[in-house]
Amino acid sequence: MFALRLVSFVLLLPLLAACAVAPTGPGAVPGATVPTDKAALRAQAKQAVNQFVMVADRLEPVMERECRRRAPELNCDFQIVVDRSLTDPPNAFQTLDDDGRPILAVNIALIASVENADEMAFVMSHEAAHHISDHLGQQQANAIAGAQVFGGLAAAGGASGSGLEMAQQLGAALGARRYSQEFELQADALGAIIARAAGFDALHGAQYFNRIPDPGNSFLGTHPPNARRLETVREALAHGV
Repeated sequence: MFALRLVSFVLLLPLLAACAVAPTGPGAVPGATVPTDKAALRAQAKQAVNQFVMVADRLEPVMERECRRRAPELNCDFQIVVDRSLTDPPNAFQTLDDDGRPILAVNIALIASVENADEMAFVMSHEAAHHISDHLGQQQANAIAGAQVFGGLAAAGGASGSGLEMAQQLGAALGARRYSQEFELQADALGAIIARAAGFDALHGAQYFNRIPDPGNSFLGTHPPNARRLETVREALAHGV
């Protein structure tokens, strides 16, 4: 059972409580305060952990079911883990272990920052959707193609040695960023469907975008504007994906 894998995380409750800070930035409530009493902080931290465990327990079988249905060629045995760093900003990510098993990692700062179970479920479902859509595989293929193109152009121009290597690295980096915004929107859409299938309010959860910095339309940005992401979620829930 998922909850059994959280023993070491629960031991970090005092540290999590000690890291509580007043909310700032877009979406922060003016004048909002964070309890400074140690007992209140511990209670707050315990509530955040319990919420995370509940969401993970409900989501895991749904994520795996959707994975087997949509991508039966992939390993769909998700492992949900906690990144226990106490200094990193809120973050969640999806990766693979050496055997190709999908790893869905959520760090402590994110667990503490979400305002409700719907937000936690949407974030986790979004990461699961990246795996189901095989975005890591596509990103790797794009990086290889970019390295080949830039390397070929550099070699044709007479580059060799470190110059050729630098061109290949640049091509790989640019290739890996290709379609990254589209990947994020695809994960938003499918993640919303997964979260809803697990019984969560995905549109409510996607309001998390209103409380994080908006990347806007920056050149070669990896994430699309928050407003576009919210609209993608609304369309997915209205029409399905």
